[in-house]
Amino acid sequence: MELLYLLLLTFTVVFSTHAQVKHNLFQLNGCSDTEKETLYGSDGEEMWHSDFNLQQGVATLPEFADPISFPGSYEESLAEQEVCKQNLATCIKAYNSPPEEMEPPETSIYPRNQVLLGVDNVLICHVTGFFPPPVDVSWSRNNVKVTEGVNVSQYRPRSDQTFHVFSSMKIRPAAGDIYGCTVNHAALQGQPQTKLWVVPQGDVLGPCLTPLLLSGLGFTVGLLGLATGIFFFVKGSTADVSDTAVNKKKRMQFYQ
Repeated sequence: MELLYLLLLTFTVVFSTHAQVKHNLFQLNGCSDTEKETLYGSDGEEMWHSDFNLQQGVATLPEFADPISFPGSYEESLAEQEVCKQNLATCIKAYNSPPEEMEPPETSIYPRNQVLLGVDNVLICHVTGFFPPPVDVSWSRNNVKVTEGVNVSQYRPRSDQTFHVFSSMKIRPAAGDIYGCTVNHAALQGQPQTKLWVVPQGDVLGPCLTPLLLSGLGFTVGLLGLATGIFFFVKGSTADVSDTAVNKKKRMQFYQ
């Protein structure tokens, strides 16, 4: 699969209040024979991307961030995609499709919130360190493929020139459920990675009980540590007194 990803713009902006803070802003424009992507970001995090299926730009900053508008960005991304396709065709012809250097992905799976049986949650599958895109991510529940409630983020560049991507799936966990995140990439040579996440059997600690339990455990460990310290302090003091008495007795015998 031929692929070309171009890092079009990377620069540093310095904001100064009482101290200088540096932020790395970047634009990523990429295309292949199956995919296309235009993305703006800062410090490795996505701020905006073009959704070519919905034919519009999508701002992805969190709600607490200062709002930023990207007027005309989607229209610009369409033009950039045309340029990317032309560059891709030129590179394929010039280099005669040389073998690509590939890096396989690493995958981890974890819940977004504390797990409570029967309570809605989100499982997150983080796929990182791969090159080049694309990567295919699929989900399963108890060995049955799941497509409903599944989302995949844009490809995001890392500082080592590889990429990472997040996929998520909405779940309502039941005891004993087995969820799987399967990742396929060209570097895996037809052997997809699958990470499993198993819902614990029995009751799951509630959000109020867990901090209380941990606090009680910490308090108990603290008492044990204090008791141990007192024991060795008293033992050490007793030993010092005993040594002093023995030495005094020896000195008296010497002078006699």
